[in-house]
Amino acid sequence: MEKLVRVERDGSGLAVLTVDAPPLNLYTAELQDALDAAIGELEADRPRAALLRAEGRVVSGGVDVSLFAARSGPAAAKELLDQMLAVPLRIAELPFPTVFAAHGLCLTWAFEVALACDLLVASERASFGLVEKVVGLTPTMGGTQRLAARAGSGRAKELVMTGDRYDAATLERWNVVNRVLPAEDFDAAAREFATALAIGPTRAHAATKRVVAHVEHGGVAEADAHVTTIAAELFGTRDLRDAVTSFLTDGPGRATFTGR
Repeated sequence: MEKLVRVERDGSGLAVLTVDAPPLNLYTAELQDALDAAIGELEADRPRAALLRAEGRVVSGGVDVSLFAARSGPAAAKELLDQMLAVPLRIAELPFPTVFAAHGLCLTWAFEVALACDLLVASERASFGLVEKVVGLTPTMGGTQRLAARAGSGRAKELVMTGDRYDAATLERWNVVNRVLPAEDFDAAAREFATALAIGPTRAHAATKRVVAHVEHGGVAEADAHVTTIAAELFGTRDLRDAVTSFLTDGPGRATFTGR
């Protein structure tokens, strides 16, 4: 049986996590287990950056609703929902840059996983939606709160309460999507974008994630209380030492980085 989720690596230090559960990449118990294992692989053997993507006509058509039908009440439902929420939480905690590439329709769980990544790039043909209202549910994998953080509470309520689909260009204007790329050769462009992060100063990128996490937790004042400590730690890295030497010797923009 083919893996529903696979992780491939290249010489740049980029790991590519691909969801391939045809025909619609629906979230099932089996896909959840496969995602858990793939994320565990990234946690145990850290790449320098990761690209999350999907095969098929759509990124995902949503969740297999039979998962919900099998729950007998609130206690059983909470057990399932906690397991589902753990997926984006673990992705958000990865200590290296993460990029989600959406090439087509991206509904519910896949959109929420995309929002847990550091950066979201989308094909001009992509569209997004949190459509849980059709089964009387609210999003449970972090989509509402992460949309509120990116686009504001009013936009988050609009997306969730209407259940409408939104194109990539609209969500780029709302600061939800980072970049909209041409549909032609989208996969190659997304990989190139992620590779540029992987070959960069990834220890510094990890530090940036820590600073932003402090902003999200306690605002600018909390980040101010931690930023110099976080940045000072980079002076113990080979990347910073070598890049400073390269700058002084050869000028800016000529350094190469190893992630050490």
